Amino acid sequence: MPVTLETPSLDLLPAYADALRRGWSADNVRGKAAADEELERIAQDPRAFIDSLDNPDGAGPPVMRLDGSLGARLPSIRRWIWDDGFCGAIGLRWGPGGGPLPDWFPYGHIGYAVPSWRRGRGYATAALKLLLPEARTRGLDYVELTTDADNPASQRVVIKNGGVLVGRERDDALHGGAEILRWRIDL
Repeated sequence: MPVTLETPSLDLLPAYADALRRGWSADNVRGKAAADEELERIAQDPRAFIDSLDNPDGAGPPVMRLDGSLGARLPSIRRWIWDDGFCGAIGLRWGPGGGPLPDWFPYGHIGYAVPSWRRGRGYATAALKLLLPEARTRGLDYVELTTDADNPASQRVVIKNGGVLVGRERDDALHGGAEILRWRIDL
């Protein structure tokens, strides 16, 4: 069965929630705390949770920036990676009107996460390849992604999709000064 990107739905939600209960989270910084928050949101209102995952207009209340100030939400979508079941999540965010990401958001246009029990099968590589045309339809000429410098698996995902290393940075805000790599994929 080929890998697909599925728009989150109530029908697919049980598989997503099961992955959260098993310890996976799309948030690679907050991990279990983020998974627990999502499980609570799902329990409170499954439909509202699903609806929150696609926000192509950047609607909704302001978000807390890394510096503690409030700012407008970025337009974004999330898709679930699927191959005979849930295999992870990939998200795309962009600046208003297809413009560049604002300076206050340093983590790139695309983020992805695959549960440990599904890794090593090419799911992230396939998902990124499938998401790139969507980025083009959102008016982007390129996407930027960041990977941890000590995560060669994620780096290979980006390289296999045409990513070029454009910089090395220290991320004091979320990763405690760890080195991150910035990549660019021209569309």
